[in-house]
Amino acid sequence: MEPTQVRLTIPDTIDPTLILGPADVLLRRIEETFDVLITVRGNTISVMGPAHMVERVTTVISRLIVVVESGEVPSMADLEMLMGEAANSMRPVSSRGGLEAILVHQGRAILPKTEGQQRYVEAIRSHTITFGLGPAGTGKTYLAMAMAISALRHHEVSRIVLTRPVVEAGESLGFLPGTLQEKLDPYIRPLYDALFDMCDRERGNAYLEQGIIEIAPLAFMRGRTLNNSFVILDEAQNTTPDQMKMFLTRLGFGSRFVVTGDVTQRDMRGTTGIDDARRVLSHIDGIAFVELNTEDVVRHSLVAEIVNAYRMEDGL
Repeated sequence: MEPTQVRLTIPDTIDPTLILGPADVLLRRIEETFDVLITVRGNTISVMGPAHMVERVTTVISRLIVVVESGEVPSMADLEMLMGEAANSMRPVSSRGGLEAILVHQGRAILPKTEGQQRYVEAIRSHTITFGLGPAGTGKTYLAMAMAISALRHHEVSRIVLTRPVVEAGESLGFLPGTLQEKLDPYIRPLYDALFDMCDRERGNAYLEQGIIEIAPLAFMRGRTLNNSFVILDEAQNTTPDQMKMFLTRLGFGSRFVVTGDVTQRDMRGTTGIDDARRVLSHIDGIAFVELNTEDVVRHSLVAEIVNAYRMEDGL
């Protein structure tokens, strides 16, 4: 079983020795506790070992960076507390083929944190079209966004397209005040939030201005062919079968599509685009359907309990 390796970058604004401790004492303590190999070259820290241990170590080092950025000098007591929190809050995932961080942003490694999330990431890597289905908080959109930005940075694609269906709640967009962009903004704001959580705001805005990253409602996809693109359709439980067919047939050469949705939170009646796609397409090679559940929820612990309570109420 190959080890996992993750590289973290210490911001140029802080002294690396504060992260490592006097004579690297903090670094060595982390190695001893988690049984990993840590090497430091300049402001780059490399962590190698079992996937679940590397995940915990990246969490600890990332939090040490935050402590130093706040103006404090972390002590051994601080480190012990952070290691205890990491051990208690993170669930292990198995390592298959040496899973590495999807993305590292501001010293924070973005990794799948559960078995289900790992299956989801591996499906995106190995399939042209991936459906990520599950309740809120399972990382469906967030991990897809991380995979998209990673693909862009590694020149696997030339652009990212993020889209959502616009489901009007009793009002027509035409009667709402403001420009079209202002009318659409509430619908696509979650995509902006995910983007700027893992990409510097200045760079993210530059990508948007240059058209390298495009965020648009699903209706804007009609009539297009998307080549060399990483395309994410979010909130797909609110698509009709015709909309889903229209979207999937936008697939061009060198592109990868990810469709995310939670069928328990749909705002429309009848058969959804997800339901229809699963019935029609599940047998086709190159298309993966990954089901996530409450075990994959990585938000506040109450989120999983809330999701389960509503599922029981609905008889699911």
